[in-house]
Amino acid sequence: MRISLIAAMLALVAGPVLAQPATPRPAAPAAARPAAPATPHPRRTQQQRFDDANTTHDGHLTLEQARAGRMNAVVRDFADIDTARRGYVTMDEIKAHRRAVRLAKKAAKPGGSYWVPGW
Repeated sequence: MRISLIAAMLALVAGPVLAQPATPRPAAPAAARPAAPATPHPRRTQQQRFDDANTTHDGHLTLEQARAGRMNAVVRDFADIDTARRGYVTMDEIKAHRRAVRLAKKAAKPGGSYWVPGW
């Protein structure tokens, strides 16, 4: 009997507290919320960027084409990439240059190893 009396009193006290509505948070204005993009913008590969910049579609990228295609790293390092001084670079030369720069950075790091493929 004592337990049922305590349970009844607890229900009377806790009932109104639980029945109170939670205070709603104000919604953010619509202008403050960033709009979700309609379609996500995928990253283009180096080959896709090369193909888009190579307007003559001959596999040879000139400095002017690289500038127009906004291939900034190629523009910056064009003289180093074009070792034969032909006035154009190919995708293979760009890849070889990127690989050489990456290996040089790795070798320059303290404790870095210098690994050359094929050795």
